[in-house]
Amino acid sequence: MSQMSRPMRSQRFRLRLNSDGRRHPLENILSVVTLIFGLVAFACGFNPGAHAFAAWLGALGFVGGFYSQYVSATTAERSLNIVGIVASFVGLAFGVYHGGFYP
Repeated sequence: MSQMSRPMRSQRFRLRLNSDGRRHPLENILSVVTLIFGLVAFACGFNPGAHAFAAWLGALGFVGGFYSQYVSATTAERSLNIVGIVASFVGLAFGVYHGGFYP
């Protein structure tokens, strides 16, 4: 019971995608790239001048996100994939609405 008398140290926040204890470098990279593509497409989708960039990144993030979801190994990777896929879809939709794939 000596551990009960000591105060708990606060753990520094770390994003851990390998919650099962094994390494998944390809799955982790795909999840992070999907998230980045989705967030950039989402941000560019609100700017009508960046419609082509938003549309292409949204399409790549959407398709890449589905493949990443297919090969993902942990719940944390799947969570990042879903956020990236939804953001990619919204960015793609705004990009197509503002002008499509070509400038």
